[in-house]
Amino acid sequence: RAWDVRDVSDQVKSMGGKWITVDFEESGEGQGGYAKESSAEFQAAQKATFHKHAKECDIIITTAAIPGRKSPVLLEEYMVKDMRPGSVIVDLAAAGGGNCTLTKAGETYVTDNGVTIVGALDLPGRMAAQASSMYAHNMLNLMTHVGGKEGAPAFLGNFHSALDAGEAGDIIVRSIVCSKGGQALEMPPPPQPTPVKKKEAPKAAVGPAPYDPAKDHMSKSVAVTAGSAAAVAVGAVSGDPAMMALLQTFGLSGAAGYQVVYGVSHALHTPLMSVTNAISGLTAVGGLLLLGQGGGAFAQLLAMLSVGVSSVNIVGGFLVSKRMLDLFRKPGEADYGTYYLPPLGLMALAPWVAPAALPCANAAASLMCIGAIGGLASQRTAQFGCFLGGVGVTGAMSAALATVPGTSVPVAVALIGAGGAGGYSIGKAVQPMALPQTVAAFHSLVGGAAALTSIASFLIHPDAGAGHRLAAILGTSIGGITLTGSLIAFAKLDGRMSSAPMNLAGKNYLNAGMGLAQAAMIVQFMNCDYGAGCGLLTATSLLSSAMGVHLIGSVGGGDMPVCITVLNSYSGWALVAEGFLLDSPALTVVGSLIGFSGAILTKIMCDAMNRDIANVIFGGLNTAAPAQKGEKIVLEHQETNIEATAALLAEAKNVMIVPGYGMAVSRAQNAVSDIATTLRANDINVRFGIHPVAGRMPGQMNVLLAEAGTPYEWVEEMEEMNPDMPDQDVCLVVGANDITNELAQTDPDCSIAGMPVIEVWKAGTCVFMKRSMAGGYADLENPVFFKDNTRMLLGDAKATCDGIATKLKEHFANQ
Repeated sequence: RAWDVRDVSDQVKSMGGKWITVDFEESGEGQGGYAKESSAEFQAAQKATFHKHAKECDIIITTAAIPGRKSPVLLEEYMVKDMRPGSVIVDLAAAGGGNCTLTKAGETYVTDNGVTIVGALDLPGRMAAQASSMYAHNMLNLMTHVGGKEGAPAFLGNFHSALDAGEAGDIIVRSIVCSKGGQALEMPPPPQPTPVKKKEAPKAAVGPAPYDPAKDHMSKSVAVTAGSAAAVAVGAVSGDPAMMALLQTFGLSGAAGYQVVYGVSHALHTPLMSVTNAISGLTAVGGLLLLGQGGGAFAQLLAMLSVGVSSVNIVGGFLVSKRMLDLFRKPGEADYGTYYLPPLGLMALAPWVAPAALPCANAAASLMCIGAIGGLASQRTAQFGCFLGGVGVTGAMSAALATVPGTSVPVAVALIGAGGAGGYSIGKAVQPMALPQTVAAFHSLVGGAAALTSIASFLIHPDAGAGHRLAAILGTSIGGITLTGSLIAFAKLDGRMSSAPMNLAGKNYLNAGMGLAQAAMIVQFMNCDYGAGCGLLTATSLLSSAMGVHLIGSVGGGDMPVCITVLNSYSGWALVAEGFLLDSPALTVVGSLIGFSGAILTKIMCDAMNRDIANVIFGGLNTAAPAQKGEKIVLEHQETNIEATAALLAEAKNVMIVPGYGMAVSRAQNAVSDIATTLRANDINVRFGIHPVAGRMPGQMNVLLAEAGTPYEWVEEMEEMNPDMPDQDVCLVVGANDITNELAQTDPDCSIAGMPVIEVWKAGTCVFMKRSMAGGYADLENPVFFKDNTRMLLGDAKATCDGIATKLKEHFANQ
């Protein structure tokens, strides 16, 4: 704790201290920063404050002095009597009478209540090493100041030049030379002390615009009118009651999904996408409904391929989801998966034992899939959500299989078994670090299956109505984009392709041209014959595949987390197209749920990254503003080492750890968790702060920490921890950059302006662990690196964290 007549609270906090505030408005600053005599009222408030803190502190050091006057009394006898036995007062103002009424100049003694008061007048002589170090440091500063950049060779020349220049010469040189050439030199008057810079009043936050009820109701009226008109227009054009019923189902399930997904915490966004990805494997249902329905060998081959690749997605997706959620399970917690075997068996057998219950079974499966997303709203119910989704998908698959002609059932079962075995193999082998690219790869299977089913359905039902045709070509288009876009995302995330954006010349015109061409083909497809329809579907599949490559390829690696959520949404819309195509309410409900969940996650991610949704969906349509390149100013940073960082952590009371993608790359999560566990075992409060977009997938940091055995109660989201950052003694940043960059709040012209960031600079001491001083993905220099309370610990994060963990254990073992 510290107090001074000047408000230097920022300096105190930068050293990890806490500022003492006297509840009285009066400046106690005099000439040159020394104290001045205060009013009686201020002194009373001041002493009441000091009395309170004297009861709590073991060591008090006082330095208050007024030139030519007696030192002000800050500590009265009654304050000393209330101090704890063994406490110490070091009165550096003893020569002026002392800041404590009990100080004896030149003496050190112990009071009756066991408080030692040091009134020594020769403290500099008692601290020879420190005094010598300070003197040497001052001499070095003097030599450096006079010598300048040229150093020693220019020292004497600069020295004489300053003296010869008279009043224009360097004041430091002129102040230390008494004579030159036998002539006495008059010492220049000392400069006035630099006035303390007054703290700027915090800028008033821009509050929300005043509520305008007329404007609000007008916008809502327009939205309701437009939505109603669109629904009526679709009904009038299609003239298909079945399609309108599906449209109603789509709208209601989308509204339900919207509410459910918004309740899922950031920590579970990765399992959420994994579960929805597994559920989207219900594209297999589309293939099953087409098996044995004719259309020729090629149509049946497409249907079989759809069933096979979708089964890979279902089994692999649920297995990966289960493995992720198991990472969050505490040691000793049982796995209750077997408890869900009865409902699983019931849903699997019901369509075969009671065929009349088939519609109800599909309805129950749809509700279970919605409930699965709701279950992921919290850690306590997340396992239930995963199991419920598995039961629902099993019911939907069994219901579809029950409608397959008997001769095709063995083929269908074989395809499901083979695909499931492949998915199981992939799901068991994937590592937590590879989850983002694995999910992207699974998305490609959904897209491919949707496109295959859409084409096969047209081949089997070429004379179906307008609704069927529209769903067929949209399913092909969305499926193609999802297929190739997901493969590009996989390649970028897996390091098989450069993460840099493609940036082809005229890419915006290219996107617009492909979009217009696709729209034209949709119009032609609605009224063409069988041959032309096959050609248009083939052209659509090729064009949409090219669009997927270009759209995702044009997005930089840093925006891949958002791309994954977009692709997740696309897979849902592909499933919706299948639902309309095959008149399946179950597929429509589940597809709508997944599509809306992906769209909501995309919005959440874009808000967290301050990205424009159109910029991501349309492949970098609006390129982010580059960092401004002005005159390069070389700033100095302070480096530290493993030993000093370990000592800093060991002496702290509150520690915040902020992991970033660098932790994932170096696989340092186990070492970081080891540091936290060691500190917590020694009564140091440690918490983890997670940014929503840290890593390459929403919630990836949470999964990696869970893999390392970090209890999820230790992990907090950005909104929870930012208000507590000033109370943290140490903030350890492990491989994070842009998500901690202060420019997002201070520079409205930078490329990350407005992006919510973790305010690590507000901690007492902030230690950045990075490989180098380079900027992050946004290629912006982080001003936090150069703050007085920041230390840079450069090197490989895993090796560094292992070293810190070892030093901490040695420190506490030797206590």
